[in-house]
Amino acid sequence: MATRAKKPVQPKGPPRKLKRPPRRKKAAPQSKGLSATAVARDVPPDALALAEAIASDGGVALASYRDPLGGHPVVFASLPIDKVEPTPYQRDLSEPHVKRLANAMERVDRFLDPIIAVRHDGRYWTPNGHHRLGASRLLGTQAVMALVVPEEEVAFQILALNTEKAHNLKERSLEVVRMYRGLVGARGSDLEVALIDLLEEAAFVTLGVCYEQRPRFSGGAYHPILKRVDTFLDQPIEAALAVREARAKTLLALDDQVTRGVEALKARGMVSPYLRNFVVARVNYLRFLKGEPPSFDEALEKMLRAAEKFDPEKVKKEDLSKMGGAPAEAED
Repeated sequence: MATRAKKPVQPKGPPRKLKRPPRRKKAAPQSKGLSATAVARDVPPDALALAEAIASDGGVALASYRDPLGGHPVVFASLPIDKVEPTPYQRDLSEPHVKRLANAMERVDRFLDPIIAVRHDGRYWTPNGHHRLGASRLLGTQAVMALVVPEEEVAFQILALNTEKAHNLKERSLEVVRMYRGLVGARGSDLEVALIDLLEEAAFVTLGVCYEQRPRFSGGAYHPILKRVDTFLDQPIEAALAVREARAKTLLALDDQVTRGVEALKARGMVSPYLRNFVVARVNYLRFLKGEPPSFDEALEKMLRAAEKFDPEKVKKEDLSKMGGAPAEAED
């Protein structure tokens, strides 16, 4: 029997309920931001200073302007490609996607979609453009076009909104936990609950730690559970990280027990891409629970005990035929 994971230290008091944001009202046409000619007027000094820094780094600032939505400074620039790199927080490069982009760029013989970049210690981090950068390198280009913003913290905000290529659960979770670790170093005193806009879901942080330790972890089987019981913490992220790592340890202990159940079913001749989902569903008592969900610790502890008692002899083949939906990730 696997060693029971120790309970993580939890913040005192009941978990904070998060209010749903009010429904967005449709803005009146042409009622916000700057006009087409106003973006070029009154450019802030920090944009002009950034343009000078780009020149000193071997690039060329082609235009400095104010963003038409919020009036924030932006520099449109040509950057030496060897000085541009992805932020250290985002997901890994998808080689097939890079090749598809490179083929498309080669067909039109143009690079028409500038990356976003922030200047960091004489180099440039791109939070939105990793694959375009990879495609440009694959084609052997010397320069890359970029929209450079002066504020380095914007990189975190852009990562949360990145839509260059659709994320799967693993990619999004790894991106969030890497960003989380970066935030611990840069803004460790910030409350985790105050970073909802950047992190999106508390579950992504916990799942990200699991994927770091177990790349073939089947997070999709547990994501619906975590969405109910894994809440944002009302404590600084430098302390909350330890809670996240402890929660991940508990979740991996549950996954170990679920894996034993899956293997026992396979030994009985039951073959299905839904075996893991089936075992998780059998131990997930939250499916029948109405009202307020329990705490993460209470829920996972109860599921862990149920997984330890899972009896494959009580499972019939017709039970498996009732399973539906997508199989757990990385089950092959």
